[in-house]
Amino acid sequence: MRNKTTLKIGLTGNIGSGKTTVARLFEVLGVPVFYADTVAKSFLVDPLVKQEIVLGLGSQVVGANGAIDRKILAYIVFNDPAKLALLNSIIHPRVRVVFHNWIDGMASSDYAIMEAAIIFESGFAANFDKTIVVSAPLQQRIQRVMLRDSASHDEVMARVRYQMSEEKLTELADFVIVNDNHSLVLPKVLEIDKILRRLARFS
Repeated sequence: MRNKTTLKIGLTGNIGSGKTTVARLFEVLGVPVFYADTVAKSFLVDPLVKQEIVLGLGSQVVGANGAIDRKILAYIVFNDPAKLALLNSIIHPRVRVVFHNWIDGMASSDYAIMEAAIIFESGFAANFDKTIVVSAPLQQRIQRVMLRDSASHDEVMARVRYQMSEEKLTELADFVIVNDNHSLVLPKVLEIDKILRRLARFS
C-alpha cells in the first residue's frame, strides 16, 4: 500500500482579512488546523519566554497583574521594527517546533493547515506544499479590526504597515479567497478542498 502524504498548507492574510473565519470553514470539512497566533499568545505566559521578552523590551511590558500586557506589547513592537523583530525571534521558533510536532500526528489526513499572520514575511512559506491567502480591501480590514479589538485607526495602521501588501500576497499565493462581504467564500473553500484532497491522493 502506498504511503499517503499529508500536505502542509499555509493559510494567511493581512490583519482583518478574515483568515481565522476561513480556517474554521476548513475545520468544518474535517481539515485539521493549527492556529499559530493562538499558540504564539500561549507562550506569553511561559516564564522563560516572559523573561526573554522583559530582557529585550523592558519591564514596561509587564502589567499590574505580573503578566505580559499584550496591548502594551503590541504598542511597543508595532512602533519599533527592531523590537518587533526581537519579539518574533523569541516566539516564532517555539511556534514552529510545536507545529512540526503537531503535523507529525496528522498522517491520517489528506492535508493539514497552519493559519498564521506572516507566513511569507517570516520566510516560512517554503515549508508548505501550497499556500492560501485570504484577501479583503484595506478599509474593510481596518473597520473589522477596530470593531474586534476596540482599537483606534492609528493602532490598526501601525500593524498594517508591517505586513506585505495585498497585491504581493495574492501574487505569491497558490490560492486566493476574497472575503469582501460580497464574494461567496464557502464555494471557494469547497473548491480548494477538492483540489487539495485530489493532490494529496496522487502525490
